Amino acid sequence: MKNTFYNDFDKTRLKESKRDSDYRTVFQIDRDRIIHSSELRRLQGKTQVFLPGEYDFYRTRLTHSIEVAQIGRSICNYLYNKRKDLFTENYFIDEDLVEAACLAHDLGHPPFGHAGERILNELMKPYGGFEGNAQTLRSLTKTFYRKNDKHRGLNPVRAFLDSILKYKIVYDNSSRKENHFLYNEQKDYIDFVFDGVEIPEELLAGENLNKFKSIECQIMDWADDTAYAINDIVDSISGGFLTLVKLMSWAETSENLDEKEKGYLYEIIDWIKEGSYKANFGANIGGFINGCDIKERKTFMDSKTNRYKYEIVIEPEVLKKADFYKRLSVELVFQSSHLHQMEYKGGQMLRKIFELLEDNYVNNLTKLKLLPDFTDTLIRREKDKNMRARLVCDYISGMTDAFAMRNYKRLFDPDYSSLADLM
Repeated sequence: MKNTFYNDFDKTRLKESKRDSDYRTVFQIDRDRIIHSSELRRLQGKTQVFLPGEYDFYRTRLTHSIEVAQIGRSICNYLYNKRKDLFTENYFIDEDLVEAACLAHDLGHPPFGHAGERILNELMKPYGGFEGNAQTLRSLTKTFYRKNDKHRGLNPVRAFLDSILKYKIVYDNSSRKENHFLYNEQKDYIDFVFDGVEIPEELLAGENLNKFKSIECQIMDWADDTAYAINDIVDSISGGFLTLVKLMSWAETSENLDEKEKGYLYEIIDWIKEGSYKANFGANIGGFINGCDIKERKTFMDSKTNRYKYEIVIEPEVLKKADFYKRLSVELVFQSSHLHQMEYKGGQMLRKIFELLEDNYVNNLTKLKLLPDFTDTLIRREKDKNMRARLVCDYISGMTDAFAMRNYKRLFDPDYSSLADLM
């Protein structure tokens, strides 16, 4: 049965496609392409909070993305059943589209978590910066299924491309911030998303354009917030980073906790004492989903699509709890010396790899062949220095943590040699 929430505008592909339709919707096709991609598989070896492999229960970027996808689908189901005044069996937010956005949302994140992202942005500033979400867009449009310099990208439909655009401000217009921007060369995708419709002046001021998101992107964003706000704490407790001693000390010394936040904190302490923290945090995911609602709004895109007509609304208490959980992680886990040591080590490895490749492929095209055949050839064909740097960055940001470590050892450790690694 046709879903009239979406129209031909939403289903138009970035480039004309001669592929015949099959038994799947265009959203299911894009979702399936993500699932079978090497880019998604690599997320199993990328840091979420803790290095993959240290323990077998830590979440990786892949397990995180799977959890986000499940939460995103559940939010769609919940809103469909809650708001029968808005949605019908012929008019609803597509779960497969939201699932595709959730699975894809972290594809562009580099090895070693946010530390890797910060280092690459610092190193790429002369060439247009680095941003995880911008790199996700680049993966979908440039590096997926790349056969040669002309055949590139997933060729997503407009609604899917728009669903992963958490940010729409390009680097040169972003006051050179540390994050929340797209690359300058990605402006064409913004034009494609809006199909040439003039953007109102009020959206061009400050960060307003970054806040203007399709409903699928909003759901993905809240599903992401839900997953990492809750599950990062669970992993931190399980791994011994968050202990009763730390929590009790924080409760006694922190001067900025209001009564509601103290209640959340002592609730966590009780869960740990009872040994029930996993089950109770799991139940909180349902609470965060049930804390969603939706409201209608009017936008400049309403004549083209229904995807901007709606705005997700989160209950204030649920939003307060999510913010508290994130603050708890930042102050007691992310600021720990152990994590900072690992982040520093990972960042230094990426820095040395990048600077070596920059010398050999960006500043000068030397005869040294330090990259695999395909990437080496691709870079040598590129005349523009900035784009050569971007291709080097593509290669590094696509690495898993372990692959980055092996590359570092091969390049800089005189005692390291493995023919198997060279294959």
